[in-house]
Amino acid sequence: MRFAAYEHGHRQQVAVVEDDDALYPLPGITSLTDLLAQSGGLPGLLAAGRAALDGPPGPNVPDTRLLPPLQPASVRDFVTFEEHVEGVRRSVDGVAGVPEQWYAAPTFYFTNPHAIYGHQDDIPVPPGSAVLDFELEVGAVIGREGRDLTPEQARNHIVGYTVFNDWSARDLQGAEMKVGLGPCKGKDTATTLGPYLVTADELEPYRDADGFLHLALTAEVNGEKVGEDLLSNMSWTFEEMTAYASRGTRVVPGDVLGSGTCGNGGCLAELWGRRGEQTPPPLKPGDTVTLTVEGLGTLVNRVIPGTAPVPLPGGRRRIRERP
Repeated sequence: MRFAAYEHGHRQQVAVVEDDDALYPLPGITSLTDLLAQSGGLPGLLAAGRAALDGPPGPNVPDTRLLPPLQPASVRDFVTFEEHVEGVRRSVDGVAGVPEQWYAAPTFYFTNPHAIYGHQDDIPVPPGSAVLDFELEVGAVIGREGRDLTPEQARNHIVGYTVFNDWSARDLQGAEMKVGLGPCKGKDTATTLGPYLVTADELEPYRDADGFLHLALTAEVNGEKVGEDLLSNMSWTFEEMTAYASRGTRVVPGDVLGSGTCGNGGCLAELWGRRGEQTPPPLKPGDTVTLTVEGLGTLVNRVIPGTAPVPLPGGRRRIRERP
């Protein structure tokens, strides 16, 4: 089942998507995040969807503005593709190979849940950046609260999946991570989710014997293909990532876990690292990025000019006085 959030007639609504573009609204539901908290997981969400399908249809998708399918409670972005690590590390840090520590656990960082964009939204260039990049990922959405989960338990906590674009200001990212912290402003301006939340049961036919989802991923810039990969090239499953995310803490309904960027051109920086030059060039205003994931759909966004950064002074070099 596919769920969409949309705006129509100055009203926001959540609906089930049927037959490609028919929307069946869920009465009184304006937030999929709230619905996930109320439904208690996948069975409850599917029941709410079936009830909507028994009701009257709403507008068709082309007559609406699609919103991000949910406003996340939090966003953890993992890095689970070796090929991506190899290329971007060379591009951003000038270092070859994959750190041995990467293999120890599925590393992630928290990104901004207040900067979520949807399908067809314009994406502003981050203030002060001249090296903007996309990143092709898949996001798993948590539907039930859990703590210290095993991977087997975690499967029942993943309610669905969505296409995930982690927009990255590579120049800001490279500079700020020299401090040994971050990324921060290099990742703070935009993340795109959508076009829909596809429930986990829909993707079971794609699951391989090792538990990975065998989905084709494709990235295009201005209609030209720049990358393609398989989601099954991840080094950890989403269940293993969810278990790690829940270690010593909680995952809650509406949390989003990004797969990390796929390899073979899942972002421009990987290609720059392999080629030794910025080819294709960084994204600029007017460029259109199209990301497609088998079984999940296609995300399209156009880059637009951003705002100028508000000037701030550099850090003061202090004579360290003491009380």
